[in-house]
Amino acid sequence: MGMKQGHTAPFFKDLQDAGVSPEKAATDPSDENKKLNKSQQLKQVFKEYGAVGVSFHVGISLVSLGIFYLAVSSGVDMTAVLFKLGFSESSLQSKMAAGTSTFVLAYAIHKLFAPVRISITIVSVPLIVRYCRKIGFFKPPAPNP
Repeated sequence: MGMKQGHTAPFFKDLQDAGVSPEKAATDPSDENKKLNKSQQLKQVFKEYGAVGVSFHVGISLVSLGIFYLAVSSGVDMTAVLFKLGFSESSLQSKMAAGTSTFVLAYAIHKLFAPVRISITIVSVPLIVRYCRKIGFFKPPAPNP
């Protein structure tokens, strides 16, 4: 049950009109990543790189939470810091209710920085895996059948 040529031709014609070759469209993951949100991109990294992606993201999350806990418990005025970094006052007030515990406050700030952690994971994991394969620490990927 093969596809008829007429069904695929309009798709490739649209790509050619846009200046994209059919071969590039089939193999270029950057176009696909532009359509995905950060959460979907993170899931894709986890699927493609497995334990390395998950371990890196969990590690960076624990470091982030630790840093923010240390900052809050040391008395750093995190509201002023976050305001200078461009966070809106309404998002800060909703995350930082008066009288919250140090851990809850640190966790709320940690959650505000989730997009930064996700972006770091999405960029870093492929580089880490490529480097580990280059030095022989990981096996090269199995060829697709």
